[in-house]
Amino acid sequence: MPPRLRLRPEHLRTRIPQQRPSHQQCRYASLATATTPAPPIEQTIHSSPLIARYPPTQPPSYKPPEFRKSQLHRQYASLLRSSPLMLLFQHNNLRSVEWVGIRRELAAALRKVDESLAADGRPDYFGDGVKLQIIQKGIFPSALKVVEFYHPEQQPQAPVHHPTDPATATSATIPDTLAASDDTRLTHGLSRTAHEVAEANRRNKKLKHGLEPLLSGPLVLVTFPTVSPRHLKAVFEILAPNKEFPAPKRKANPGYHEPAVQSGLQKLMMLGARVEGKVFDMEGARWVGSIEGGLDGLRAQLVAMLQGVGAGITNTLESAGKSLYFTMEGRRSILEDEQKAQAGEAPKEG
Repeated sequence: MPPRLRLRPEHLRTRIPQQRPSHQQCRYASLATATTPAPPIEQTIHSSPLIARYPPTQPPSYKPPEFRKSQLHRQYASLLRSSPLMLLFQHNNLRSVEWVGIRRELAAALRKVDESLAADGRPDYFGDGVKLQIIQKGIFPSALKVVEFYHPEQQPQAPVHHPTDPATATSATIPDTLAASDDTRLTHGLSRTAHEVAEANRRNKKLKHGLEPLLSGPLVLVTFPTVSPRHLKAVFEILAPNKEFPAPKRKANPGYHEPAVQSGLQKLMMLGARVEGKVFDMEGARWVGSIEGGLDGLRAQLVAMLQGVGAGITNTLESAGKSLYFTMEGRRSILEDEQKAQAGEAPKEG
């Protein structure tokens, strides 16, 4: 038989006294209930606007940013925008030992230029900013097209309206951008808009950036943070010496004449340069490096040329006035002679 449960009578059970809320607690509860407003009708119908779910320095890209190609494209575009002067070389199977020797000698030559500028009291020494790097010939032309032909400030930005946007703008509304590469408000170099503009320009055969015939084979870039003929001359003396830019002597720089460095330099061939967005051939690039005195010398030549032009204009204007003056003086002397002759003949007739 199942066990019997013995229950105590109701009048013998222990009762737990219930705590009644005090008057102060009831007052606070009533105030809290009274001050909580009901949500507006618009909030119950429409959801809040979207907020960007990515850092402002890493917007969504048309291609996945974790790919190495995307990072190289962004790096090349930044390099093209920040480097007003760059040299383009072609290399042919250089070994790591040869690269190490060439970079060492290039850094030493640029350091000497900085030391000479510092000794003259010039603050524009930046030899550490000159970089030599190998580029990918398939990605660099694409970045160059984006930099040359894509200008987001000139692109018309159509307003994008989403069904979740509120009907009226309020102070609490945050301008939203979709966390996807299809958003037309994204205008960075890896956005879908930049990709479409680059593709459209690629089909247009009339748009040329000037480096098309040079972007073939394994390439090396030497980039400068600013245009400096002195630093450019030092680079030419190391990487592409000739009669105008002679290589350092063995006694002055024995490391330059090591077999590894010389064999590596023989495998380098200069193709051209890009200065302030303009394409220069080898002769034009060497002319920039041959400017005496650097930028100061170029400014002195410009001032002398302007002074010469001003002196020529002044002489031209003065010559017109002088010729008129001499003409009038000659005519006056002729008239005076005629008057004197007439005055001398009149008494004889009387």
